[in-house]
Amino acid sequence: MKKIILASTSPRRKEILEKLKMPFEIQESNYEEDMTLDMTPEKLAEYLSMGKAKAVAGKNENAIIIAADTFVVYKDKLLGKPKSVESAKEMLEMLSGKEHEIITGVAIIDTGTGKVKSFSGFTKVFFEKLTPEIIDAYIKTGEPMDKAGSYAMQEIGALLINRIEGDFFNAMGLPLKRLVEELKDFGVFVL
Repeated sequence: MKKIILASTSPRRKEILEKLKMPFEIQESNYEEDMTLDMTPEKLAEYLSMGKAKAVAGKNENAIIIAADTFVVYKDKLLGKPKSVESAKEMLEMLSGKEHEIITGVAIIDTGTGKVKSFSGFTKVFFEKLTPEIIDAYIKTGEPMDKAGSYAMQEIGALLINRIEGDFFNAMGLPLKRLVEELKDFGVFVL
């Protein structure tokens, strides 16, 4: 089997890919993301993930490169990581009692054959109605400060969520089931 490389230093993506029980390496992609490009969130996520994959692909022969980029989207607005406590509070207030989407763009490149594939995964997240006290208490945990959308659904932020529709792993940063299906086209079979 070809060497598989995850073009990401995200601990979440590493944790998700480890669930497949197949060997892989991690290589950081030094690709410079441009979040200002005029594209739909879905196309932007795929475009940026492809940029990350290509940056790592250029350094590896005969390998399969996997890269991803995840966005929290509310009313066609991308919600990145908060720049301050105030911006985290604003995001959480905006999402309170509402639904939004998490979109993960994924790119796969086979550097041996030149085969390339990109796709997106979607997860709808429905937030509880949050009181100012809950928002303040959650911000005090420090968790929102380095998370897109100001929350982490796989950590204590799960308490803010009423329910989700779609792939949980997509919301964490890598749509595992779809990835496994797409990897079959690259000769990688998990089951």
